[in-house]
Amino acid sequence: MRRVINWFDDRLHISALIDFLSHKSVPTHHHSIWYYFGGVSLLLFVVQIFTGLLLLFYYRPGPDSAFESIQFLMARVPFGWLVRSVHSWGANLMVLAVFIHMFSVFFMKAYRPPNELTWMSGFVLLGLSMAFGFSGYLLPWNELAFFATKVGTDIVGAVPVIGHWILMLLRGGEDVSGTTIGRFFGIHVALLPLFTGAVLFFHLALIQRHGITPPISKVGQPSPSLPFYPNFMIRETMVWLAVIGVLITLSTFLPWELGLKADPFKPAPAGIHPEWYFTFMSQTLKYLPPSILGFEGEQVGIIGFGVAGFLLFLTPLLDWQAKRGNDSRFFTAAGVFALAYVAVLTSLAYLKPY
Repeated sequence: MRRVINWFDDRLHISALIDFLSHKSVPTHHHSIWYYFGGVSLLLFVVQIFTGLLLLFYYRPGPDSAFESIQFLMARVPFGWLVRSVHSWGANLMVLAVFIHMFSVFFMKAYRPPNELTWMSGFVLLGLSMAFGFSGYLLPWNELAFFATKVGTDIVGAVPVIGHWILMLLRGGEDVSGTTIGRFFGIHVALLPLFTGAVLFFHLALIQRHGITPPISKVGQPSPSLPFYPNFMIRETMVWLAVIGVLITLSTFLPWELGLKADPFKPAPAGIHPEWYFTFMSQTLKYLPPSILGFEGEQVGIIGFGVAGFLLFLTPLLDWQAKRGNDSRFFTAAGVFALAYVAVLTSLAYLKPY
């Protein structure tokens, strides 16, 4: 066994990698639990790739074949229902993990120098995770996905100036059709994985370069640390096993339903809304009046969300207190407000769908 290990080590330099990792350390404090969600997000992304590749063996995009191929997969292919459930539940858990990871970084002010680009690339990864969910939601071509995609693309079409162009690009026409499912399939399995892989590599390289940043409250204080290898990696592995256990449990006891095949000529079911991580946006647009200061209310809402997202992206450049090593109460309060707003609006959408 030693000879085999040495043979691989001579060619792959594994010992050098282990030595590099052993010199990395992770700060230990009562906020350390939040450090695991970055690894959880990465794990769930890998799960998505693996299960997505398995689904590709049977999935056939098209209005006359997509639903039937998923139906065949779930009914006839051994454990096909489980693979699809793991893929669907994994997508939702991945978005949730990325949300938690981003807001934990936000509240610990870990975006302060020299981590500005780490935050910005992470913000892009959050957007890509949501794009994965949006593009993959239509692929089963069931009733719920069809009308939710129609609602989502209608919102995109309301973006001032370029909205109609983006709508046509996504749908391939004025309506959600077979062309739309082909475009969403290409985006979901080709464009997004390539772009996400590049941004993820850049993000991880920055983390390796700058290390894990402690909260501002720990700056200047002697803080104990944990070696990344093997101590933190062992703990991270235990967290991964727990997440896999939750994912398999949800997929087994609450399998993802296929529902009814989409019929574009049927009216939309009552209470239809996009996936939960877009729901707060659509719910906000419902509450806006038709006209605000002479502009369409929906367009004002979309512009507002765009400005809020852009400001969140630029947080490291705007938070002057964090740059000086001070905890800025304004940004903390803004983060609490944003979380509360998303939670309340999402809850209203599900509690009062009509």
